[in-house]
Amino acid sequence: MEARLKSAPGPDLTTAFQHLFKAIHAGGVEPRLLSLIHLRVSQINSCSPCVYASIDAAKKAGETDERLHSVAAWRETPFFTDDERAAFELTEAATRIQDGAPGVTDEIWEAAAGHFTQEQLGAITLEIALTNFFNRINRTTNEQAGKSW
Repeated sequence: MEARLKSAPGPDLTTAFQHLFKAIHAGGVEPRLLSLIHLRVSQINSCSPCVYASIDAAKKAGETDERLHSVAAWRETPFFTDDERAAFELTEAATRIQDGAPGVTDEIWEAAAGHFTQEQLGAITLEIALTNFFNRINRTTNEQAGKSW
């Protein structure tokens, strides 16, 4: 499979992404958790470049291989905190909105709100949305894992 786009995004798009990343990281959510959220969204969407990038970022933030290998099966493992589980539940509900899936129910939102501040929920929501955005671009353009512009 060959990538369909041959050049990096222009400087205006790069600046916009940098502002979004800055807003996400200013929200008070641990970078390791943001990487795990990025990984879970990307697993659901089968986006290999984002899976690759999120694992790389998580390892740089100190994440363990044991936990990284278990994100796809987070419900069945003992490796995640209640905060992380609430974030994963929100992540999956916000990502799996196709084909009539219920999306983020009040119960899921309230559970997450019991673990995170409003500012953190905003950052998590933006991380989920931005990851879905990148996943869709990468899947559309056949972007390859491990490639850097």
